[in-house]
Amino acid sequence: MEIKKDILWRVYLSFLGMIILGLCVVGKAFYIQRVQGNFWKDMDSSMHLKYLPVDAERGTIYSEDGNILSTSVPVFNIYVDFAADGLREKNGKRFKDNVDSLSICLANLFKDKSAQAYHKELQLAYKSKARYYPLKKKISFSEYKALRDFPLVRLGKNKSGFIIDTKDKRINPYVLLANRTIGLARPNASNVGLEQSYDSLLKGKTGQQLVRYMAGAYMPVDGGDVDPENGKDIVSTLDTYIQDVAENALMRMLVDNNSPHGTAIVMETATGKIKAIANLGKQPDGSYAEDLNYGIGRATEPGSIFKLATLISLLEDKYVTNNSIVDCEGGIKSFYGLRIKDSHLGTHQITVKDAFERSSNVAFAKLADQYYGSQPSKFINHLHTFRLDTLTGVDITATSGKPTIKKPTNRSWSKTTIPFMAHGYEELVTPLNMLMLYNAVANNGKMMKPYLVSSIRQYGVQLDSIKPQVLVEKICSDETLAQVKECLLAVVQGDHGTARKIKDPDYLIAGKTGTAVTALDNRGYNKGNKIYQASFIGYFPANQPKYSIAVVIQNSRESKKVYGADVSGTVFKEIADRIYGTLAGHKTFNIPVTSDSSEYDYFGIKNDMASIFTTLNISYSDISTSGNWRSVQLKNNTGILKTPHLSVSSSGSVTPNVVGMGLKDAVYLLENMGLQVVAIGRGRVANQSLTAGTTFNKNQKISLFLN
Repeated sequence: MEIKKDILWRVYLSFLGMIILGLCVVGKAFYIQRVQGNFWKDMDSSMHLKYLPVDAERGTIYSEDGNILSTSVPVFNIYVDFAADGLREKNGKRFKDNVDSLSICLANLFKDKSAQAYHKELQLAYKSKARYYPLKKKISFSEYKALRDFPLVRLGKNKSGFIIDTKDKRINPYVLLANRTIGLARPNASNVGLEQSYDSLLKGKTGQQLVRYMAGAYMPVDGGDVDPENGKDIVSTLDTYIQDVAENALMRMLVDNNSPHGTAIVMETATGKIKAIANLGKQPDGSYAEDLNYGIGRATEPGSIFKLATLISLLEDKYVTNNSIVDCEGGIKSFYGLRIKDSHLGTHQITVKDAFERSSNVAFAKLADQYYGSQPSKFINHLHTFRLDTLTGVDITATSGKPTIKKPTNRSWSKTTIPFMAHGYEELVTPLNMLMLYNAVANNGKMMKPYLVSSIRQYGVQLDSIKPQVLVEKICSDETLAQVKECLLAVVQGDHGTARKIKDPDYLIAGKTGTAVTALDNRGYNKGNKIYQASFIGYFPANQPKYSIAVVIQNSRESKKVYGADVSGTVFKEIADRIYGTLAGHKTFNIPVTSDSSEYDYFGIKNDMASIFTTLNISYSDISTSGNWRSVQLKNNTGILKTPHLSVSSSGSVTPNVVGMGLKDAVYLLENMGLQVVAIGRGRVANQSLTAGTTFNKNQKISLFLN
């Protein structure tokens, strides 16, 4: 028994010891986890090394005429390691000797705090031994250059503790110009336009940077970097002059006519290159901006511009010729209980060509119903050949711009579908879809794929060239094509043509107007809810087409003009006139030059001024030796170019004098300095809200009053 008790006592003692040991282990684990947890986590983090991605320098987007449309500029984030050995050696003597002068320099450079405030901020950060203190973010290159020469900073990273983190900021030097088409590369947001479509080429290959986590932030570790591979450049098909002309012409009409939005697309006939695409929408404050891609991303009922597709189909199937007679029945006819009406009443027996010239809805509804009412698939097949039911294939994404052509199998198909489709209703197409068809006619039946990028480059060396691509070798026979061209020419040149107002004595324009009734706020086509979409699509010079243009504008209930010729035709004519003036071999005008003793003063870019004087054959002399800006004095047909007094300081924070400059130059100068520009009026700058020579803050607003 004694032996048994001795054994049990030892077992109990061992068991008790194990319990005590377990409690100690659990207690120690609890103490480490709950009491000392943050200490050990910080210790682990401070010893932890990792690689962070380093973005490559994003490629630049150029226009075909060599201008920069989108590029990256460096911005700099400034951090300070106040625990750096070189900063704290000898009891912080280096910091104490330089903090006063450094505070003064920072206050003078950034002008956001007083020198005393900077001094206090630096002292507190030094006292707390902040390891990655964010002193300043997103400073410009000029500010960074000045900062490098400041006291303490100029001693280098190891002695000063200053850490420079370089980032890229994406800018569009032309601001509004083709903004929606070019797009913007925005971090953590959806990109659009070319920036999105060619993102994989533009962004390059990401590098790596070795960092150590210290005091809540990652600090770079020298010698562990993997350099990024810079992105490639793309050269777009856009022409900055044509784009500028298109946007200005569209803007004028939208403002004058109080229209909600509009688009203008210019295509090179032989290649399909898009030379300009302007998309402007009215904003809540009444201004206009490139908010949506109306030319590519929005499909609508096209109205009478769709009659071209109906005409080609009828002619190609040999159902009619241009001389066939059709009865318009006075301009009003009921089709299966629904009435179709012409804008001009009283017309009866006319030819097909006259019906197209006058844009008779009744005539085309009757012809389509007569020949395709019992065989709708034949008409639909023609529309498929014209690619009106297919995405355009243009090299930017537009998810909402898919065209819709009804088929007899659709639930909404009825007997009225064919007559209404024939004159531009009950189908949805984008302006670019329609432009491709008109351009194919201008291009002798060959339909080209529209595209926006012509080549890929890297470090100035061309890597790839995008060639024109034929989508449809021949949309119709030569016989049909000849008759179609005759009809399109008659719309502008004919005595009864709906676009005869834009007829020009110096070159031929061919095209078609369209005025589509659309429903206000999707409330149906009832009286009072109707608004009009005005369109004009055509090409010029009609005898040797160089460019095709589509202009589509949505009017409002307050719009003074609603018809296609008055609204979109006017915009087309302005764009065509400006482009035609640049074509080689066009008609020249000999205007006698008379001496003008009045004195005119201008501001502008040197190259622009020289080009104007050369083109106008006006003698001039440039007495400046440097810089890109010039003030111009013109008197007695002689110009003098001088360096203007723009009052631009080296820090870029002094308001320049832009009085006398054109709006485009003024906006370019001021917005690149960091000001937000509001323009009031038209013409040259007559006054400015911020006085020249005074300092300003970044993103401060300046109003320009134009004369």
